[in-house]
Amino acid sequence: MKNSLTHRLFAFMILFGTVLTIGCNNESGETKNTIKVTAEDILSDPITYPAISYSGYRELTRDSVPSIPELKEDMKILSAMGIKIVRTYNVYLDAVPRLLQAIKEMKEEDPDFEMYVMMGAWIDAKNAWTDKPKRIRDADSPRNAEEIERAVALANKYPDIVKVLAVGNEAMVHWQTEYYVEPGIILRWVNHLQDLKKSGDLPESLWITSSDNFASWGGGSSNYHKEDLNKLIKAVDYISMHTYPMHDTHYNPDFWGVRDNETDLSDMEKIEAAMERALEYATSQYQSVVDYMEDQSVNKQVHIGETGWATVSNEFYGDEGARATDEFKMARYHDMIRDWSEENGVSVFYFEAFDEKWKDAQNQLGSENHFGLINLQSQAKYVLWDEVDAGIFDGLTRDGIPITKTFNGNVDSLMQTVKVPPTDAEIQARNNKEAE
Repeated sequence: MKNSLTHRLFAFMILFGTVLTIGCNNESGETKNTIKVTAEDILSDPITYPAISYSGYRELTRDSVPSIPELKEDMKILSAMGIKIVRTYNVYLDAVPRLLQAIKEMKEEDPDFEMYVMMGAWIDAKNAWTDKPKRIRDADSPRNAEEIERAVALANKYPDIVKVLAVGNEAMVHWQTEYYVEPGIILRWVNHLQDLKKSGDLPESLWITSSDNFASWGGGSSNYHKEDLNKLIKAVDYISMHTYPMHDTHYNPDFWGVRDNETDLSDMEKIEAAMERALEYATSQYQSVVDYMEDQSVNKQVHIGETGWATVSNEFYGDEGARATDEFKMARYHDMIRDWSEENGVSVFYFEAFDEKWKDAQNQLGSENHFGLINLQSQAKYVLWDEVDAGIFDGLTRDGIPITKTFNGNVDSLMQTVKVPPTDAEIQARNNKEAE
């Protein structure tokens, strides 16, 4: 994204280290390089392989599945941004099979096109998403086996594209009351997939993980510290953890707000101080997972499977609450976490590529609909204004609309929406009111 030219030059040099077969002849007799890139190559090099979470839904419901041409539009936009791997969440809908077909066709049309997938397989507890009152947390939904079977088939069909298979998404975190499962459920499916790798029924280089909240990986309270979690840490190829300081500007705001010793700072200095603490909060959660893993005498890569910052909220995070959501704060968080990622060699799947309106269909101003770097009007948010100016989106469209800037590119108009976080006293008063 930032310094994309430097990244591309560096990527060109790195590729010389990943060439496994040279001089393969095609049918026309021409010779070209065959490059095989593994999950380990991708995740350990976030400069060459920037990552992002992706879902291409445009409508109020996922019943409206993006077409292959729409998915190709999106991949061209993300590729122009330098993105090299996208994360998806389930395979029981047709969006991901279509995405894989779209990428395959793009690679056939342009041998230089490069995009990989971290593919999610959705996992539910028995009775999740039903009117039955009790979720059976240590039992599989009947659909789980079908989901895993379809994920295996897709990973085998597209081995040059699918590099990671993630079992479940935030399925082990305790606040996920609708579909929460015990770690033993995730462990069983991870072991199943690892066995398929050993038997040659999945590519040996495919990395298996689960993508979950930092607390679910042992970085939170001790009630997560179960033997099945410790076995899971040993079973996965790497750990994919989530951290969302934006959400905790409301739920755990100790790092947020304006400190008593900051009241004399300018408004921009107050915002910057809060955003720097937000980054420290996120990276401390990352470190808490690393520390717990090492306590289990395990030494594996740990990467961030999700983190992001919404730009709109009429709930806890907006102007009547934490005053956290706007395009300026998103841009600061995005750039800071990307810089930290590159400095520390930690892959970050930034959440997310495009706004989606199905996630909170009943409340279009809900934060869940506004995590995208590009909105549903094909407008790049402030974080990407420099890229628009640099012309990287020239000739590209989304739903037939060219990529332009939000606020018509007017910084003054943008800054009018940026609010200073509340003071410590205001946060405490709000907490007291909610506790009444």
